[in-house]
Amino acid sequence: MAANPQSARKLRPVDLARAHGLSAQAVRNYEAAGILPAAERTAHGYRVYTALHTRALDAFLALLAGHGHRTAGSVMRAVNEDALDEGLRLIDESHARLLDDRRTLEAVEGALRDLVPEAAGDVPGAAGGFIGSLAAELGVRPATLRAWERAGLVRPRRDPVTGYRRYDEDDVRDARLAHQLRRGGYPLERIAAVVAQVRSAGGVEALEPALREWRDRVTARGRAMVAGAAELDAYLRARERTRKATA
Repeated sequence: MAANPQSARKLRPVDLARAHGLSAQAVRNYEAAGILPAAERTAHGYRVYTALHTRALDAFLALLAGHGHRTAGSVMRAVNEDALDEGLRLIDESHARLLDDRRTLEAVEGALRDLVPEAAGDVPGAAGGFIGSLAAELGVRPATLRAWERAGLVRPRRDPVTGYRRYDEDDVRDARLAHQLRRGGYPLERIAAVVAQVRSAGGVEALEPALREWRDRVTARGRAMVAGAAELDAYLRARERTRKATA
């Protein structure tokens, strides 16, 4: 547990480190990187930390869980350099990335739900068909299917006699999934990653555990961001109190 932030006692690097499960060198590295404010120094040059440094380290470690090392470190440096707006902008960008990830997950889940009855044979498919029949079923042009093939979204085989593209059941599934996601506005490279997951999982139903894990990660990251915001606010308030006390 971290030291009481209201305590006025001075802390050595090892004290601050042990309270957070870190090494003393890690604490010194964080200070050198600007993640922690500069430490006071004794007459002999030894570092002395305070409750403010405890709050700073609490904030960084909490931000780390939700935003990653690069963003968390950049936010703390911005705050310590009195560039709060820059730090908040970085947090906004990180939240936007999480929202984008959540929307992608929801789009994939929705697209896969739409595919399930088709995969079960409840809807007539174009399995084993040629490019024209599949394009007609999806309501797209054959040129679109060829573009999806170049992007790796579908992998039709060539008829050994005619050389024409022939789509089997997996190809039809992948094309339907690509069609659903394209309608949602997602770029081909992102769709290709989703299709690759479906293939490696062995089908739509087999992908469900991966989707649950993805959703769990999104939820955990969102909660970590909330916790990070609370710790950062506590650090900002501690900075304000320290400045008023020393003014």
